[in-house]
Amino acid sequence: MKLGVNIDHIAVLREARQINDPNIIDSLYFCKMGGADQITIHLREDRRHIKDKDVLHILSHTNLPINLECSLDKNILNFVATHKPHIATLVPENRQEVTTEGGLDITKFEDDITKAKKLFDKNAIDTSVFIDPNIDTIDMVYKLGITNIELHTGHYANIYAMLYGGLRHSSHNIKELDISNEKLKILLDKELKKIKACVNLAKFYGMHIAVGHGLNYQNISNILEIKDIDELNIGQSIIARSVFVGIEQAIKDMKDLVSKR
Repeated sequence: MKLGVNIDHIAVLREARQINDPNIIDSLYFCKMGGADQITIHLREDRRHIKDKDVLHILSHTNLPINLECSLDKNILNFVATHKPHIATLVPENRQEVTTEGGLDITKFEDDITKAKKLFDKNAIDTSVFIDPNIDTIDMVYKLGITNIELHTGHYANIYAMLYGGLRHSSHNIKELDISNEKLKILLDKELKKIKACVNLAKFYGMHIAVGHGLNYQNISNILEIKDIDELNIGQSIIARSVFVGIEQAIKDMKDLVSKR
């Protein structure tokens, strides 16, 4: 199982003072030394963290594969096509959100996704879509001829945090502010079964399966038990841990967990 390290939050820290410190390029060496298999970045429409120049510098300063997350905005799609990352992951985007809140609506944006895939195919870029764990959505993605997916694990991560981490606020599809531990355990098991069913179907279709969003050193254990996941994309928890142990060690710690699956 490969580990993609999302380094957006290094840019978040940089933007807090709007100076080039920390320099995101400096992280690339330590990501590779820590065992990262891929670098993941999200070029958002509002450029709140990763900037256009970051993408160019990252592409030219590492031989690790680059997974560039992007919306369906035409200008961004053309930018991606011009600069050719290894893979482009289409994600939904809401200007007011703190982080991506759910998967891409394949039905609503079918035409736009099809056009984006054609553009990426023309430029030898693999296309992936960031989707909620839903069987019908997997079917739709397959019909579009897309063979790379990333399953959104944010809902699972939030339930886990409510159960074990003291998180007790409304999030995603969890509307209640106070849910018993018994109910949370049921919800957690249900979400894991959904993810597993989607992985099984995607594997049957011959897809490359990534998972990501909200995964950390504590909640990753349940995900690692699901067979046939090819790739993890993890960012915030690794960057947060790196404040104390350094990014190289933080990545090694996550890789150690992954290797024990």
